[in-house]
Amino acid sequence: MHTLNSWKQVGRYFDYQGNKVFYVDEGVGKPIVLLHGYPTAGYDWVHIWDGLIDNNRLIAPDFIGFGFSDKPKNLNYSIHLQTDMVEALLAYLGVNEFHLVVHDYAVSVAQELISRQIDNTAGYKIHSVCLLNGGLIPKLHRPVLMQKLLLSPIGPLLSMLFNEQRFAKSFGQVFAPDKKPDAKAMHEFWELIKFNNGQAIIHKLLHYIADRRANQSRWVNAIVNPPMPVRLINGSLDPVSGKHLADGYRAIVKNPDIVELPTTGHYPQVESPAEVLLAIKEWIGN
Repeated sequence: MHTLNSWKQVGRYFDYQGNKVFYVDEGVGKPIVLLHGYPTAGYDWVHIWDGLIDNNRLIAPDFIGFGFSDKPKNLNYSIHLQTDMVEALLAYLGVNEFHLVVHDYAVSVAQELISRQIDNTAGYKIHSVCLLNGGLIPKLHRPVLMQKLLLSPIGPLLSMLFNEQRFAKSFGQVFAPDKKPDAKAMHEFWELIKFNNGQAIIHKLLHYIADRRANQSRWVNAIVNPPMPVRLINGSLDPVSGKHLADGYRAIVKNPDIVELPTTGHYPQVESPAEVLLAIKEWIGN
């Protein structure tokens, strides 16, 4: 399995509007695009990477403002910006058909990608989608206290005071009680955040919460009437988008395909990688 250092070494950079975007592109076969959550990075997928790479080409970028990508201070970190970047990266790599696996922040990017396919404005075709825990239905999203504070008027000041200890305390709350990251893993998460002084903009990255409210009708429609098969993989113990999200999804989606992980929290691919790997491989016919 990749270490954080080897992950960085195999990665490459793509220029998007003057910003360096880090991505890992490994394997040969049908493309699978894996998009990460807030406030982490593509390295989140390392626990299922080796099990998924056989017969597949795996592409995992770090969104602008995240991980090893550039983190400019004066940028509107919108979901539309990130979606445009993903489209540009895939065009750069010559990928126009792919499977999509997304988590947390990236479920909104997926909803916008699906919407563009519905609109016939996309230069690509998504064959299938796997959604992991995330705010698919805005009214059911339950941000943790730290996110609420970062969204408040004191957000910029709090970002300046943000450190590894405060991060670990807040971040640990979204994992299942017996599946919290150990000290080494938590430090790696923090290293990805603070790279390029990323802690200074961590409040700006929460722009996605407003984006979800503003695009609620369009993005909810993308999961209610998708033009491709969609599977939800949900860690039930997630306080942000756990069982309550799965129940809400079931209420609005006809014949929903849901894989529920009852002892897992907000990061299924980290907490229960074997179960997530099996659910993804089964879904994409691997």
